Amino acid sequence: MIQLGELVMILDWHRQGMSVSAIARQSGLDRKTVRKYIKRGLEAPAYGPRKPRQTVIDPFTHYLRERVSAFPGLTGSRLFRELKERGYGGGSTAVTDFLREIRPAPASSFEVRFETAPGEQAQVDFAQFQVVFSDEPSAPRIVWLFSLVLGYSRLIWARFVLHQDLATLLRCHVAAFEVLCGVPHQVLYDRMKTVVTGEATSGGIIYNRALIDLARHFGFHPKACRPYRAKTKGKVERPFRYIREDFFLARSFCNLEDLNRQLQRWLFTVANPRVHATRRRVVVNAFAEEKPYLRPLPLAPFRSVLRLERRISREGMVSVGGNFYSVPDATRRRVVEVHTLADEIRIFEDGQLLAAHPVLEGRHQRRVAPGHRKGIHAVRQRGSEGSLVSRTGDMGAQRSLDFYDAVARHLARETRA
Repeated sequence: MIQLGELVMILDWHRQGMSVSAIARQSGLDRKTVRKYIKRGLEAPAYGPRKPRQTVIDPFTHYLRERVSAFPGLTGSRLFRELKERGYGGGSTAVTDFLREIRPAPASSFEVRFETAPGEQAQVDFAQFQVVFSDEPSAPRIVWLFSLVLGYSRLIWARFVLHQDLATLLRCHVAAFEVLCGVPHQVLYDRMKTVVTGEATSGGIIYNRALIDLARHFGFHPKACRPYRAKTKGKVERPFRYIREDFFLARSFCNLEDLNRQLQRWLFTVANPRVHATRRRVVVNAFAEEKPYLRPLPLAPFRSVLRLERRISREGMVSVGGNFYSVPDATRRRVVEVHTLADEIRIFEDGQLLAAHPVLEGRHQRRVAPGHRKGIHAVRQRGSEGSLVSRTGDMGAQRSLDFYDAVARHLARETRA
């Protein structure tokens, strides 16, 4: 291949009228080569594509494509952590750049950001998740994630529960405030039924009485956001997506207890120690600044009561929230009064406390308190470590076969006589 200067000279000689043979003798090229360049004329040189260079992310691209294909919502930070566990030695930028190539960027929109002062506000909501526990692989379960996010520091407290009823809502508030060792001045809610019961004729909001009792006890002001304005609670709505994509997806859980155990570990090691994308600060460091502005916890425990009547079943059980709690055998009335507290079920007969049970999670759970079944005793079978439960009077004395054979012979003699 000749240089560009030689090509220009050949074409110039050709324009001057030199023959192909003369140009070949002058340039030292073959006549066929000269004819080829004259026919082609002057054109820009063509360069072939460069051979791509090997990058640090190349050995992991197949894994990233498979993960994004199976779970499109996984975050870049989650995938970066997974690659580091597999020996990746590069930075997070290479990972996010590659992810940007294999999945489209989300549509952007303009929003007005509203920030709050330290200790001023927390946002609370529930989100629905569907999970298959390995202990029950044939039964997909619906679970609810309760989340409380502090507005200033963005610290997240969360717990998976099986209900989003009023008792669960109160119980999660109490647990969150105890972990935070303080209470925000205001808690912002969606218009869930357990929070808002209606609107007054004057236009005000009617809150659930039990929630008002909770707010008075802990000293915070409840506030419901305006209807159809979910972005008002963006500080708690966005963490739901973050928890779903960075924690929940592509994991397995044995049961609800294991799910919450893994969630708490993730909150402690990943979510709250991270640098928040909006605030550009480490969440736990911002919380250390916010904590002194929280209201102190009250000295007395929260004991607000939800009262209802329940009928005792033939088995001596009372149904509350889909679970069953025992009453003593000596209970006379068929209808009793049940007080539901944030963390306890109390059963009364004529104003007298019959039983107190811890609240059971889930449904169709049964709890029999010690001493409630005095008419039932256990008999240990010979050669067995288990026990059989039976009622008094159902057991007979155990005798050898020789005894029964003797009785049979005696009865036979009496019959012949």
